[in-house]
Amino acid sequence: MDSIIQKCTTLSHIKQVQAHLLTTGQFNLHFSPFRTRLLEHCALSSSSSYAAHIHRHIPHPSTNDFNALLRGLARGPHPTHALSFLPTIPQPDALTFSFSLIASARTLALSETCQIHSQILRRGCYADMLLGTTLIDAYAKCIDLDSAQYVFDEIPLRDVAAWNALIVGLAQGSKSNEALDLFFRMRAEGVKINEVSVLGALAACSQLGAFQAGERVHACVKKMNLDMNVQVCNAAIDMYAKCGFADKGFGIFSTMTCGKSVVTWNTMIMAFGMNGNGSRALELFEEMGRTQIEMDSLTYLAVLCACNHAGLVEEGVKLFDEMSSARGGVSRNVKHYGSVVDLLGRAGRLDEAYRIINTMSVVPDVVLWQSLLGACKTYGNVEMAETASRKLVEMGSNSCGDFVLLSNVYAAQERWEDVGRVREAMKRRDVRKVPGFSYIEVGGLIHKFVNGDQNHPRWREIYAKLDEIRFRIKAFGYVAETSLVLHDIGEEDKENALCHHSEKLAVAFGLISCSSEGIPIRVNKNLRICGDCHVVIKLISKIYGREIIVRDRARFHRFKDGSCSCRDYW
Repeated sequence: MDSIIQKCTTLSHIKQVQAHLLTTGQFNLHFSPFRTRLLEHCALSSSSSYAAHIHRHIPHPSTNDFNALLRGLARGPHPTHALSFLPTIPQPDALTFSFSLIASARTLALSETCQIHSQILRRGCYADMLLGTTLIDAYAKCIDLDSAQYVFDEIPLRDVAAWNALIVGLAQGSKSNEALDLFFRMRAEGVKINEVSVLGALAACSQLGAFQAGERVHACVKKMNLDMNVQVCNAAIDMYAKCGFADKGFGIFSTMTCGKSVVTWNTMIMAFGMNGNGSRALELFEEMGRTQIEMDSLTYLAVLCACNHAGLVEEGVKLFDEMSSARGGVSRNVKHYGSVVDLLGRAGRLDEAYRIINTMSVVPDVVLWQSLLGACKTYGNVEMAETASRKLVEMGSNSCGDFVLLSNVYAAQERWEDVGRVREAMKRRDVRKVPGFSYIEVGGLIHKFVNGDQNHPRWREIYAKLDEIRFRIKAFGYVAETSLVLHDIGEEDKENALCHHSEKLAVAFGLISCSSEGIPIRVNKNLRICGDCHVVIKLISKIYGREIIVRDRARFHRFKDGSCSCRDYW
């Protein structure tokens, strides 16, 4: 009977089996494993409403019957129905709570997760290993990482799934340092890692740009033969790319023994693009076109971004125009339009960018107008900046970046009254500027700096190094770009404000901490690198003979011998 139920593919088949159970008397038994199996199969298929109908006609449903329906509801298209169904179950058990937690995790229902947790404690189900893991996962997906950590620490037995649930939750919840600490603790305690473990750890390394930690994780991947999994290979490529080593990612790409997926190709094209190697990205795009793998919308987005970062304007516009006629026909979405608008805007072709926004086949989003506003700031087009700003206000955008960009456009023209008006609008709307910060990995530890930071234990050494740098770069003709300090203050104050930007502090710390000239200094910044810092770091790379890699929010800048991989186009 079990195999017959498994083969039911239509509602008619399910009704025939139900009729058989009714006529043979098995349906009305107090415990009927076949009835429960039918109910579960029906609930997990597209017939959850009929499963509820069957359940209502059971004279005395067992907990197994309740769980069968609950499981289907939790995994179905409307998991909230499972949470509504939970209170009707008279004698819930560990499976009941496990299925309910799956539903609360899918709906990000933190309040319901807490209520289920309290019921688990009252009914003494806490010792169930699977239930503990599911509870960790539910809290992590609801971004209550403190509760997830508490459950992890409290459960008496932890399997690999419990470790993985917390590692992935921490990585996805922007607690990447904690995710890596937990991964290496897992290794130290002898727990056997699997694909999920390394995917979480690699994601954390990608977020942090933690190259040394990433190499350690990749070494684990190779040692455990986990590189036979295409998802793991994709994550490793992405990790190396986001640490500024696209060539190391390409080493994985070119030697993969498992088959490459469309995600693999997309990741590698994007890797070359974000590292400023647009020509390699275009070559790989053309090579992909000669394979049997169908390009998708992300493929075109990756190659358009690569053209954007490398300043390959004509190539990018041509690709954008050819999208609909490509093999398989790829429809343009708002991100494709956004990329080409940014591409044209960076090249100073503001009128073309504005025309595309006004004639595009989909509704423009906030990002398109922000891209145009950023280009207006670069090229000093006040009139178009005001137009873009009005559109953003109409769309309800309350991003600090919108106000800051418009304020900077006015400040560059020394229109201080307009700057004051924009800042007053920010105060009225309670819009706060996102503070810039940079961080650097030294000796496996992440060191974070903000502008003018004096909280680091070695801040006096760092400031002394900056004074030395300042003296040496002036001998090379450096003059502080005080025009980038958009405040109505004196020139000396502007120069001092520029001197202690977070990325300069991080680079100075790298110079005093990493004496080996063969090791690049790698810095991550949450915002775009400023123009003055870009000039200064180019000079540092020449004077001190060091390769310096800065990852800002948009791309990588690889400084070497006084030049940058972006060719001053960013």
